[in-house]
Amino acid sequence: MTLARHATETSPAETVEEWQRAYARRLLATDLIVIVFAVYGSQFIRFGTTGTSLRIPGLGDAEYLLSYALVSALLAAGWFASLAIFATRDRTIIGAGTAEYRRIADASIRVFAVLAIGAFLLRSEVGRAYVLVALPLGLALLMTARWAWRKWLLRQRADGRFLHRAILMGERQKSLHVAEQIARDGVSGIVIVGALTEHGESSRELAPGIPVLGAYHEIDDALRAARADTVVFTGADTIDPRGMRQLGWQLEATATNLVVAPALTDVAGPRIHARPVAGLPLIQVDYPEFTGRKYAAKRAFDLVVATLALIVLSPVFLTIAVLVRRDSPGPALYSQERVGLNGTRFRMLKFRSMVVDAEAHLPTLLDRTDGNGVLFKMRADPRVTRIGAILRRYSLDELPQFINVLRGEMSLVGPRPPLASEVERYDEWARRRLLVRPGITGLWQTQGRSDLSWDDSVRLDLYYVENWSLTGDVIILYRTARAVLQAQGAY
Repeated sequence: MTLARHATETSPAETVEEWQRAYARRLLATDLIVIVFAVYGSQFIRFGTTGTSLRIPGLGDAEYLLSYALVSALLAAGWFASLAIFATRDRTIIGAGTAEYRRIADASIRVFAVLAIGAFLLRSEVGRAYVLVALPLGLALLMTARWAWRKWLLRQRADGRFLHRAILMGERQKSLHVAEQIARDGVSGIVIVGALTEHGESSRELAPGIPVLGAYHEIDDALRAARADTVVFTGADTIDPRGMRQLGWQLEATATNLVVAPALTDVAGPRIHARPVAGLPLIQVDYPEFTGRKYAAKRAFDLVVATLALIVLSPVFLTIAVLVRRDSPGPALYSQERVGLNGTRFRMLKFRSMVVDAEAHLPTLLDRTDGNGVLFKMRADPRVTRIGAILRRYSLDELPQFINVLRGEMSLVGPRPPLASEVERYDEWARRRLLVRPGITGLWQTQGRSDLSWDDSVRLDLYYVENWSLTGDVIILYRTARAVLQAQGAY
């Protein structure tokens, strides 16, 4: 697999600055349309076409009237300005990650907080229905619009447009690791077009599709030859702080972006904080949280969603139970011992998708596994029933695990719940998967499911353990629904 995806397709006709400005203008126009629609739409819903005014008490018996049309104009202007103040269209966050959405939410909520404070200080009563429609409507539309533009941008990047052409600069092993991480991400918009190493071994590629363009001192020639706009510095012992400063000045003269890749992997953005000290850009990394208010919020979210899911899906449960029992003899539900939080064992529930004596047939199938060396998987497992194959394809057999969530044995999102035999083979690092409750779904469910290798499965689970967040859980649930509907990697 080449790590230089789309490197030969990128057109130099449009510079990075040009497409970034054009994309930001699209976001700006969309934001303005959404805000005006949300504010004036809420005014119409609350007051209709009548010329209602906001009453503002003055001194003594005096009273001032402010047209709601003007109030809406001021609110829309303030909301639009807040999006700019909070840098929601900053080029460093658009197109990937959750920072863009968090800033939109912060900017929107604070505008309405200022509105509430202003109304209180002026002893004025702004229509509650007006506010309660404008904020959620506008926020939902802003998020949806940004999501739609992000999908558009990803499609453009898939066609080789709107990409950052980057050169890696540093020691071979460090540069190779960074190249692998960037290639695995797939949505960053960074395409690696070459590398600079200490000795510039041009006869040796850094990786398939990533040529070595020269040594560190040949950076100017390499940038021109590769038409690169970004340099990713991966680390080099031979380049001291003074050399890094000179490199920055050199790249500044050509308007080339400089990105420094720290020796940190699988650490999410919210855990990283910059702490400049005496001119040193120190990075503080927070430890993962397994207790406290944040974890209590996750548990509350699990309980609410699991309860609603069991209520709404009860007809589906009944239908599946009937189909399973009609398809083959035996109970509709199947329970299996799994290992959960801190090594605690529990019975995980599933709709039965195999014949009743499936475990007895397992020894005869072990040499035919399609799994990853630790997990047994077969694409055409003869023990799977006809209805079971459909349930597995769309993960419907996992639905009873909402009951495990209510019991406190599982979470909606978390690492895959392992068998005791698998845990016995865990090394020190893999055991960290047991620091949180296992999940009905997780990163493994959205990025390959059964097609994942063992190493990739562990890597994704450990990333979740180290970096979980409630916002991340919501995103994983959304991506799970999409992956399940497409039946990706399911067997």
